[in-house]
Amino acid sequence: MTLPVRLLSLFLCGLALFSITAHASQQEELENLRKRIAAMQREMDKTSESKSEAADSLRESERAISNSNRILAQLAAQQYAADIKLGNLQAQQQKLSADMAAQQALLGKLLYQQYLGGREEYLKLLLNNQDPNQAVRDLQYYQYIARGRASWLVSLRKDLAALDAASQATSEQRAELALLRTEQAAQKMTLEKEQRARQRMLVKISKQLRQQRREIHHLQRDENRLAQLVDNLTKMLAQPKSKSLFRNDNLPGNHFDGSPFGQLKGKLTLPVRGVVTNRFGTSRPDSSVKWKGLFLKAASGQVIKAIAAGQVVFADWLRGFGNLLIIDHGNGYMSLYGNNETLYKQVGDVLRGGDTIATVGNSGGNEDFGLYFELRHESKPLDPMKWMATK
Repeated sequence: MTLPVRLLSLFLCGLALFSITAHASQQEELENLRKRIAAMQREMDKTSESKSEAADSLRESERAISNSNRILAQLAAQQYAADIKLGNLQAQQQKLSADMAAQQALLGKLLYQQYLGGREEYLKLLLNNQDPNQAVRDLQYYQYIARGRASWLVSLRKDLAALDAASQATSEQRAELALLRTEQAAQKMTLEKEQRARQRMLVKISKQLRQQRREIHHLQRDENRLAQLVDNLTKMLAQPKSKSLFRNDNLPGNHFDGSPFGQLKGKLTLPVRGVVTNRFGTSRPDSSVKWKGLFLKAASGQVIKAIAAGQVVFADWLRGFGNLLIIDHGNGYMSLYGNNETLYKQVGDVLRGGDTIATVGNSGGNEDFGLYFELRHESKPLDPMKWMATK
């Protein structure tokens, strides 16, 4: 190996090692950030003003329903990929089998001809007093046929090996699919059990929930918890280590032009199709507490999309907002999605604008199915409608 080639090889090895080390370091930092967010939430729970909120009874079942649905979605995606792979393997098997059948038929004809003629053909060419030049040409022709037979035999052996490998891979893929279907069936049973448990709890606490939804101090407490959460996240993400993970210039381009979030005002689309029943700045029913975002009434299970590129910084249950997901869009901008049935994304997931992140629900003790949606900058709430594209 020449010196330049050796140096290039060393450089590429060093680059690969650096990439692996950097990835491992980033994963470690991300895991540390997840732990800090979890610790922050535990501290908020510990210092909560009240531990007897009716909605808290729903926390574990609604978390479990979200997790079960997320796992089912992952299993469905794996099953879809496995089905495609199995189809490709079966097509490969069919092609190999057809090729081998054609090769075997041709080889059979050649072997039959050899059996009929055998070595006598070569001897006849030398003893039948034909033109020597013609004899040489005929001998070359027979040698060509012999080489062809050898080549076909080699090709046939390769195809047999490939067919055997494809058959083995197909068998393994079928076993993987069977396992995925078993896991999916078990997860569906778990989900149904969790849904029944939530329904029983809702019946039990429905009167208490209705009463607490009308009490101003409960609404204010919920809003204060959300504001505290966003403020803590904003401060945490402003720290140097967190910035390396959640840098705005590392975010993928959104579905507009890849511009920073601040330049998207008037260009965004609401995260779900629904009826806006509560607007930013208006009073909540029977209270003086103002809405800090929008409530979009929508059908249960309807998909919710990320409004722009970003990275998930919170994905968990929060009193008053149920299964809540928060996306950091960089430069202090965040979008919040509450009352979801399912959270498909987790802390650290990088998103593009339009990615599916959740499904509509009524978690957190909400009466109506829909999405509670907020926009914030440096922790301060913004009117989401001013950021939406007008048609």
